[in-house]
Amino acid sequence: MSSTEPAAHRRVILEADGGSRGNPGPAGFGAVVRDSTTGAVLAERDEYIGEATNNVAEYQGLIAGLEAAAGIGARIVEARLDSKLIVEQMSGRWKVKHPDMIPLSRRAREIAAGFESVSYTWIPRAENKHADALANRAMDRGAAPREPRTGTAPSSAPEQAAEPADPAPASAPAAGWTRPTGDPTRLLLLRHGQTRLSVERRYSGRGDHPLTEEGERQAAAAAQRMARQRGRIAAVVSSPLQRSRATAAAAADVLGLEVQVHEGLIETDFGAWEGLTFAEASQRDPVLFERWLSDTSVAPPGGESFDVVHRRVRRARDELIAAHGGANVLVVSHVTPIKTMLRMALDAGPSLLYRLHLDLVSLSIAEFYPDGGASVRLVNDTSHAWS
Repeated sequence: MSSTEPAAHRRVILEADGGSRGNPGPAGFGAVVRDSTTGAVLAERDEYIGEATNNVAEYQGLIAGLEAAAGIGARIVEARLDSKLIVEQMSGRWKVKHPDMIPLSRRAREIAAGFESVSYTWIPRAENKHADALANRAMDRGAAPREPRTGTAPSSAPEQAAEPADPAPASAPAAGWTRPTGDPTRLLLLRHGQTRLSVERRYSGRGDHPLTEEGERQAAAAAQRMARQRGRIAAVVSSPLQRSRATAAAAADVLGLEVQVHEGLIETDFGAWEGLTFAEASQRDPVLFERWLSDTSVAPPGGESFDVVHRRVRRARDELIAAHGGANVLVVSHVTPIKTMLRMALDAGPSLLYRLHLDLVSLSIAEFYPDGGASVRLVNDTSHAWS
């Protein structure tokens, strides 16, 4: 980190915006987090979200901005938005009545509850140019023509592969400039549902915590999504921890499969930081914590480094491919193992671990081919959680 002030004590300004070309129409959001003293940009987020209304896109922008602020350890957030509706609803002065807004408002409030305070201020659109530009960039990206995929049937084109609830047969060609050969092993990577520690934003590694009532609801929602794949998913494999096993069991039940447990899919061992918040871990071991944030070879006291996790997860992936080669496999695990699987599929460096966000009960999809090729079809999809 460049700042000498601990990130956990930083006061930040959040600017967020969203837009829809058609209302509803092609939509995207943008969010920027700034240091409240210097105005320096600490984080940016933008994403094309498909067909949606302006209000949905604006709420998604706020959620992404709050998540980004939490990710850098901010404690006090001043949210500046040009949506009067969202400012008034999040401030509690207006009721949330539209069914599309209710789950988004609930999600924003859940994240906001993890800060010491969050305030909401309306600003004119002219003062929200940075977030507006990010939102427009996301919409432009969504509207850009797709590159053709030579020799690939239209049903497996990239834009149609974005909905993972109905993945194409495992023999479909992979996206990209190269054409890997053979049938891929498609891993549907599902993060577990909510636990008490995730509500409190505490490190949850080897601690074996059950799902909350909300976590059980999330698992059931994910299971309903998987139900559409009955007969197309060959196996359900889970981390040994009960939060993953319970999430996996809900899906396995609707798929008519048994849950297989793989020890290699367990979460990172956070050692002495288990159960602590970001701020508490930083205060306990300030020098080591700063090193850990930027060096994947550094382990928490008595814990496990991300490099060790990478080797463990690589072995697990290879064993899954050996056991279920060419099939679709639902893998229920945790943040770090799923990020690691995606990192391997993307052939990306360790910085991906710090830059990629995965929500509770989110679904990502990675394919691994016999010739060593790989592709990522989806990352952090939580659309089922709002149903």
